[in-house]
Formats: sequence, C-alpha cells, structure tokens
Amino acid sequence: MWRGLIAHSTDPDALRHDLDHGSITFYVGFDPTAPSLHMGNLLQLITVRRLQDAGHRPILLVGGSTGLIGDPRQTSERNLNPVEVVHEWVERIRSQVVRFVSYDGSNAAIIANNYDWTCGLSTLDFLRDIGKHFSVNRMLDREVVKTRLESGISYTEFSYVLLQSLDYLELHRRYGATLQTGGSDQWGNITAGAELIRRVTGDKVHALSTPLVTKADGTKYGKTETGTVWLDPAMTSPYAFHQFFLGAEDSMVGTYLRLFTRRSHEEIADLERLTEESPHLRAAQRALADDLTDLVHSVAQRQAAEAAAKAIFGQGDLRELGADTLGAVVAELPSATWAGLGERTILDALADSGVVASRGAAKRAVAEGGAYLNNERVLDPDRRLDPADLLAGSALIVRRGKKTVGAVTVS
Repeated sequence: MWRGLIAHSTDPDALRHDLDHGSITFYVGFDPTAPSLHMGNLLQLITVRRLQDAGHRPILLVGGSTGLIGDPRQTSERNLNPVEVVHEWVERIRSQVVRFVSYDGSNAAIIANNYDWTCGLSTLDFLRDIGKHFSVNRMLDREVVKTRLESGISYTEFSYVLLQSLDYLELHRRYGATLQTGGSDQWGNITAGAELIRRVTGDKVHALSTPLVTKADGTKYGKTETGTVWLDPAMTSPYAFHQFFLGAEDSMVGTYLRLFTRRSHEEIADLERLTEESPHLRAAQRALADDLTDLVHSVAQRQAAEAAAKAIFGQGDLRELGADTLGAVVAELPSATWAGLGERTILDALADSGVVASRGAAKRAVAEGGAYLNNERVLDPDRRLDPADLLAGSALIVRRGKKTVGAVTVS
C-alpha cells in the first residue's frame, strides 16, 4: 500500500489474512496480442516477483486462446491475428515471463496456457457450463461495452469476459488459485472470474488490481514519440530502454521507484530529496533506469548502454561499442542515410544529420572548433569522409559542441 500498488481489492482484510496465514496460489495473465510484452506488462511481472518473494506460488498464464479473441478496446474492434501467428507469440512471451520468477522450492512458479483447456471445449458445453452464470444485463454495464455500443462491438469481443473468467475457474480447480492480479483496466474481467468461481463452487476467492502507470499529465507511461517501450531487446534496445527511464519526470520519478523497484522507503526518500535539491544530477532517474535495465535485460546490457551514452558525448571510445549497441544508439539519434560516401565532407554529415541547420552553419561550427567526427575534433571544413571513418563499417557519429549529436548511416 505504501508503494501505491493497490488500485482495487475485493476484500483487503480477508486477503491480508490469507496472505499472512500460509502460501497462497495466485495468477496473472498475458494475452499474446503482439510479439512481445511491453512497459504496461512490467508492473504485473514485478508484482508477481514481490508475491513470490513473500512465499506465494505464482501462475503466469499466457493466453493462447484469449489472444485469439482479444480483450475489447475502448476505441474499435481488434483485428484478429492468424492462429499460427498467435501461437508463435505465445512462445515468445512465454520465454519473456519465465525470467521473472523462480522455479525452485515449495512455491515454484507454474507457466500455463489457456489454449490447453479451451481448444477441446465445445460451444454447447461452454454455453451450458459457463454462459449460464453470466447476466447479459451486467455485461452491458461494463464501461468498455457501454463505450463501444454506439460504434459497435462484436459478439466475439463482447464474450471475452467469459473466457477470462473460465481461466480463473480452471486454475482454481487445477492448482487451487485463490487470487488473480492484473491492471486496473482488467478489474471487470477479474471480478467476473471471482464471481464465476463463487457461483460454480461456492468458494470465495480474491481479486487485486494495480494502477495504470501514467505521466504527470495523465497520459500512459511507456509510450514514446516512436511508439511503445517493449521488453524484447530486438524491438526496444537495452540502450533505448535505459534512456527511456532516464527521461522520467522529476515529479513522478519517486512514484516510479516505489512501483517498479525493490528500493526501500529510506532509499527512495533520499533519492526524492536529492532530486529536489539537485535535479541536474538525475540521481533518482539513474537508479530507476539501472534497476529496471538490470532486471529486464542484464547488468552487462545496462553497462553497455551506459558506456554508449558516455561515448556519444565524448566520454568514451565509440569504436569500442559493439555493432548492436552502436545500431541502437544510431536509431535514437537524429540521422541521415547515404547510399555511399562519394565525395561527401564533414559539412555534409553535420548538415544532413540535423546537427546544424545548413552547410554554412556547419562551416562556422568547424571554424569555432566545435565540430566532431566520431569524437575527434575536425578543424578542416573540407575534410573528406573516408571508409576508415565508418564505425562498425556503416555509421558516422557527428557532434556540435558538447550535447548536439547526430548520425549518418552509410550503406
């Protein structure tokens, strides 16, 4: 509660009692609606770790069947992905979630796929055994359904809540799951599952949701100008991932530290105080970025990201960066692409990359001693570019002064 992790709970006192009196089994689900999990899923994975560290047994459910349907969105109907694509995404997401939990001890994690108990379920059995417990009136009261009624919602998406509720019932029967967690946008689905268990078995189970993580202006945290922050390093590089958290707002970084890290009350209070007194140090942001990059990627990947960040601003050797790290850096910089070097000069590289506004401005930067190629000062405005200048055989990093950096990729 101090960390701000609880948005909703069906019965906090009863849940507190059960958590305190022995190990419980709980689950969280992830639908494969993309080839990777993203920033919005990270809080759920960290919540799973917290509960397992406290002695409870997690089930991580990858929705091979619910991913074929898609949870209703506020805006419009989802495009249904081909079965073979969804099954491929299931395996990719399974490989991501396994890194966040332990498979040892009495509370060893379980990985489940709801396709296992739905693929053989007939329509008649589903309607008789599950559908009869749901009131259409209550389903129509769901906020997302109300929003979509005017624009239209298919029976497929309308009935999604039944499938997710079946998951909770099935995991309760198979493994004794008595708690489902998820984001607050899933609250209706989660409580529907708890109600289905009560109707079918008479058992009382728990539901808990975490808050949606937002920026200070209320917009979703985890979106950038270039799109979603993914957990797959091929989709969001460790460098870009680390840089994203370094950019956290001063007013929100304490909240993010409480939600996402294991740091103590005292550590976070010290970092918040330091942010207020010396915001230019970015101490809290660096702690957040380091902790999460270590968790999602690795310490080595975080160290490579830090080395790359220092190198592009002249505090390291760019030629020591690996090709993957260099490519990640270039992807985050203003850049140009050339088919070849030809007769191009340093002025072309500075101007085309966007480091300066024109070749005239580039010439002035050289004359003032503020132009750099791969961290080496350039004093000759006619300096021709040579294949030997290319980093990893394909890139040039140019800089004006200390902070304005750009890149050129040469094919």
